[in-house]
Amino acid sequence: MTERQENSVRKAEVLIEAIPYIRKFRGTTVVIKYGGSAMVDATLKKAVITDIAMLKFLGLRPVVVHGGGKEISALLKRMGKESVFIDGLRVTDSETADVAEMVLSGSIGKSLVKDLESVGIHACSINGKDGNTFTASKKEDEKGRDLGFVGQIDKIDTTLMDTLMDAGFVPVISPIGTDKDGFTYNINADYAASAVAGALHAQKLVFMTDVDGIMRDKDDPESLIKRLSKSEALALIADGTINGGMIPKTECCLDALEKGVMSVHVLDGRIPHSILLEIFTEDGIGTMLNG
Repeated sequence: MTERQENSVRKAEVLIEAIPYIRKFRGTTVVIKYGGSAMVDATLKKAVITDIAMLKFLGLRPVVVHGGGKEISALLKRMGKESVFIDGLRVTDSETADVAEMVLSGSIGKSLVKDLESVGIHACSINGKDGNTFTASKKEDEKGRDLGFVGQIDKIDTTLMDTLMDAGFVPVISPIGTDKDGFTYNINADYAASAVAGALHAQKLVFMTDVDGIMRDKDDPESLIKRLSKSEALALIADGTINGGMIPKTECCLDALEKGVMSVHVLDGRIPHSILLEIFTEDGIGTMLNG
């Protein structure tokens, strides 16, 4: 057998390995929280778009929830306005809330739609204001500090998202919501993705990050934890193994599981095609949390 034929056989074996997963997940909803380097690097972005398209072509129902903190900060800086963060959350006055909506729902959301359409997938960019999808309220800081128009989702109406998916579109969702009085709130994209996945009864929620996954030692890639139960994750938070910025990420994972999502995956978005590798191969590449 020639080298070219051997390569072709290996490709066929990969496809064969994916068959049971395609059969299992066809028709299910997968929510992808898109962020990190995979939103900035052109090569990685193309790989993510291709992965989302493949999910759609294979009969899954992908939903994208995206962030855009770096882009918001860059525009604010050009406007002469410094970004202020408290425990990772952006302090958001009314002007910053308007900028966040413009960047998230405008340039980023529309750009993702254009990219998806370019690979043959119909997509539609919305935010939580559209169809009254997100009813939000002011997020209270645990230490009593005022974060401004930083919101939390109190209620989700899935009508618009369901309508788009039933019509063959991929919803691309910006984490912006309003309260009953019409005030606009900027919502952390991780929390928004968890809430969306729960409301849609998603089979899977995928978090794209800039780390390998959840590790026992953040400086040792070999310490990646492939599978975690809810109780194991809580124990790792309690003993300090999960720490720093991975704590709120893990809490979002646990929140999604509590809302009925079957499994949550934390992936390194810097690896091309990480979504497909995690969902359609036996070993996966990141950390999977389930009940």
